[in-house]
Amino acid sequence: MRKVLLSSFIIVIGFTFIGRLSYLQLFSFSPDQILEDPAIKTVYDYPERGYIYDRTGALMVGNQPAYDVMVIPRETKTLDTLEFCSLLSISKEDFIKSMKKARRYSPRLPSVLVPQLSKEDYASLQEKMRKYRGFYIQKRSLRDYKTNSAANVLGYISEVNETDLRTNPYYRAGELKGRTGIEKQYEEILRGQKGVKYIQKDRFNRDIGPYKDGKLDTLSQLGKEVHVTIDKALQEYGERLMVGKRGGIVAIEPATGEILAMISGPTYDPALLVGRDRSRNYSKLHYDSISQPTWDRSILAEPSPGSPFKTLNALVALEEGVISPDTKFTCYNGFYVGKQKKGCHCGGGVRNLNSGIFRSCNAYFAGTFRKIYGKFNTTDEGMDVWEKHMKSFGLGGYLGVDFPTGRPGRIPGKEFYDKWYGDNAWASSTIISNSIGQGEVNVTPIQLANMTAAIANRGYFYTPHLIKHIGNTRSIDSKYAERKYTTISPQHFGPVIQAMTNVYEYGTAKWIRIPGIKIAGKTGTVENFTKINGEKVQLTDHSIFTAFAPVDKPRIAIAVYIEHGYYGARYAGHIASLMIEKYIKGEITRKDLEKKMLEKTLEHEYAKPFSGEPFKINEYVW
Repeated sequence: MRKVLLSSFIIVIGFTFIGRLSYLQLFSFSPDQILEDPAIKTVYDYPERGYIYDRTGALMVGNQPAYDVMVIPRETKTLDTLEFCSLLSISKEDFIKSMKKARRYSPRLPSVLVPQLSKEDYASLQEKMRKYRGFYIQKRSLRDYKTNSAANVLGYISEVNETDLRTNPYYRAGELKGRTGIEKQYEEILRGQKGVKYIQKDRFNRDIGPYKDGKLDTLSQLGKEVHVTIDKALQEYGERLMVGKRGGIVAIEPATGEILAMISGPTYDPALLVGRDRSRNYSKLHYDSISQPTWDRSILAEPSPGSPFKTLNALVALEEGVISPDTKFTCYNGFYVGKQKKGCHCGGGVRNLNSGIFRSCNAYFAGTFRKIYGKFNTTDEGMDVWEKHMKSFGLGGYLGVDFPTGRPGRIPGKEFYDKWYGDNAWASSTIISNSIGQGEVNVTPIQLANMTAAIANRGYFYTPHLIKHIGNTRSIDSKYAERKYTTISPQHFGPVIQAMTNVYEYGTAKWIRIPGIKIAGKTGTVENFTKINGEKVQLTDHSIFTAFAPVDKPRIAIAVYIEHGYYGARYAGHIASLMIEKYIKGEITRKDLEKKMLEKTLEHEYAKPFSGEPFKINEYVW
């Protein structure tokens, strides 16, 4: 009986092993098993990254060949380190550091030892690589920029880090990934799909042919081309105008929500973040804490909107029925908040909606703001209504732009003021600065441009976006084709748009009209404060301008924000008018103005907090 039991036990165990081995060999397969098999070498075939084109089909980003020196640590032999480092133009310390990193990643898998060799370095190195066992050269492509602009929009790619490897099984050490901008937002589309080949080795570690006759090999798939909404010529022109200035410009096509230009100043040439000098160049840019060229002001800066915000307060007042276009307020060169007088530069006198906007009268909008809140039984109720109207224009929250970063701005609500002043301890007079776009309201330049597009469309907008189409597919995500309506009825936009048109005809922008183009716009001068040695100091005002054109059939809505730029009509207004003319006419007729804007710099203003030179508030001189 014992012999029968023992024999049965051995037979059961034998069949169990045979069954398990058969399952593993015939039915179970995991790529990780092959990757860890020392008898199989894995070779990746990296496809070209997808090209990026502008809205007209002009190429913005292509590819150029590059070469990485790869290492498989367990296959290396003793070598002349100094000679090898000399060939690679690296130090011995960097070589040792890279080898330790490669072993830590995997002794069996290839790692990048030296990335992104130039064609010249590759040509001199390839013949000598046979001397160094365990090392080989792998070809890949790097970005080749056909423009020196739009770095903030296009973004950059860099080598994956340990976090990427840990969280995404697609990537292997040494591979490249989109880090910012379009490169990051559309990474999976642009990168394509890498191919892989498995090579069988013999016991002497020599290649003997494809593993399983290549049945497990895969072909690489090219990255898809991406067409963005940016107008390359307009973007380049805007960046030229921003040289020596800090701020942001965003231009949108009102009929579609497509972003025509998204400019941040100062900026940098995107080609600086390509090749072996990428890390050194990035460090210089990133740690420039004064001019901050890597900080995208077009979507991250959150200044007060200034006088362009008056147009929204006018629309809210019209919608709530507390004013009509003929409602009048008298301006006594300002308005009072308690015993404190807030100034006004409109010249004083009786103002209606039209003159209140085109002369930018602070007193008119202070009176309008009070009327909005006066309609309701409580300040809280009035604030809820006002906040709802403002947020319907895309303010105070993320717009949903197809971009991997951004800021929400701020439209303060009752909770904000209750926390600040206490419940029932504030009124419309407490927050009256919001009537003229100062106070606690903050917006980003892209929000300002979108707000202007909503006015141009008389009550609706499309979510601003950068994607026009991918490959040959002309359709985009449906959310970018969906109209978003404001809470303002269409009939109320007519009087406001007429007043904005008069800003150019008779008002604060009458000196910057464009021959042959009818424009609606609004200037903005925003107070600017900082702390110097612990004391609050008023700096030179920010210059803001919003506009759309042509008035009857808008093709462009634009917002320009210039730090320390004086009056709204000065730097921001002039730059906006040049951008509009460039886009609509394709050329500039006002050459003197163009020359002035291209040559003028505000670097002397930006140096004042450090030099101790006094600020001259609202000094309108060239």
